[in-house]
Amino acid sequence: MKVFKFGGASVKDAEAIKNVGSILLQFEQEPLLVVVSAIGKTTNKLEECLTYLLGQDQLKYDHSVHALRDFHIDIAGALFHDHHGKVFRFIDDIFEQLKNKFDKPRAEQHSFEYDQLVSLGEVLSSFIINEYVLELGLKSEWLDARRLIRTDHHYQEANINWEKSEALITALLESTVEQTNTFITQGFIGHTAEGFSTTLGREGSDYSAAIFAYCTNATEVTIWKDVPGMLNADPKYFDNTTLLSKISYREAIELAYFGASVIHPKTIKPLQNKKIPLYVKSFIAPEEAGTTIQSEGGNDHLIPSFIVKKNQVLITISSLDFSFINEDALAKIFEVFYTTRIKINLMQNSALNFSVLVDGDKVHMDTLIKHLNPTFTCKYNEGVELVTIRHYNQATVVQMTANREVLLEQRSRQTARFVIR
Repeated sequence: MKVFKFGGASVKDAEAIKNVGSILLQFEQEPLLVVVSAIGKTTNKLEECLTYLLGQDQLKYDHSVHALRDFHIDIAGALFHDHHGKVFRFIDDIFEQLKNKFDKPRAEQHSFEYDQLVSLGEVLSSFIINEYVLELGLKSEWLDARRLIRTDHHYQEANINWEKSEALITALLESTVEQTNTFITQGFIGHTAEGFSTTLGREGSDYSAAIFAYCTNATEVTIWKDVPGMLNADPKYFDNTTLLSKISYREAIELAYFGASVIHPKTIKPLQNKKIPLYVKSFIAPEEAGTTIQSEGGNDHLIPSFIVKKNQVLITISSLDFSFINEDALAKIFEVFYTTRIKINLMQNSALNFSVLVDGDKVHMDTLIKHLNPTFTCKYNEGVELVTIRHYNQATVVQMTANREVLLEQRSRQTARFVIR
């Protein structure tokens, strides 16, 4: 079986969904499991709905829910002739649930409410796409990841129960594979043992594809993007980019960890564990080769890669009593970051200071400072950038830091990282 993953950009509107259908038709004779993201910016819109729900702003909540319903109805209207059919009833049912949610009791845990509401984006997109490819003549079946991928209760970033997920997925496919060889399901979501929805972290659909591939012993995984494959830099920031035609699992993990946006960082491990190759290809030009990610790493060092993370906050933490930042102090600091769920992009310590870099839109400094008091004090710089150069040389360092103030620098044999403004 092959596993395909289509992200939000590849299913952003009716024409994009038609393009996905044309790609799938090319593989109709092969067993295929297709993982899809929510349509376009639906996840962002559902997050807005959640904000209004938790803030008890019914006017804005109802308006946002209604606008999102109309968005999906319009897309379905461009795909299907029967405007009173199964797809439209499904959409109406989902949004009726959302509308009624405002008057129902809410859980105290924000993350729980997030997962129950925001996960519906993938449910909607996958159902619409499955019904569309059925109309194209594919024998396809819609699978509900909320019944297949078993997780713990770590809402918004749930951990996988691999053994149970593999058993659930294998049992379902074995019972249905005689009737169809195309399955369409959701990325980003799973479920607890009690049946509550969970999500796997923002942009987690790539990870979902890897989970399904691992559990089905897939022959390969293809992630379909709006770029020709993995590039050595983001074309939004760099004019001349180079395709990385073949890299190793290890290199892909390093690039994803440092912030390359093409692949979710958790995606590679389950594929590497079973030696499943990963292809990154363009849904705009599906005939092109794209990038192959596999075990062999002989080409990894040939092309420098550049990763830029903007809107960063550089935080320097010091003890109030002038004591060393030793293991005890670090344990207390890491406990604060774990409790406040702030991810660290870079860290460095000296005798009296511990500096970290975090995403500006993921940290509330007042909250962090409150948690660190009264033991520690904080100073911070907002609006800085993190530049990572993989397989650097002096020329690439000069290129990326010229005429910029370097606030912090780290270098290893393969990687140079700079916090600049």
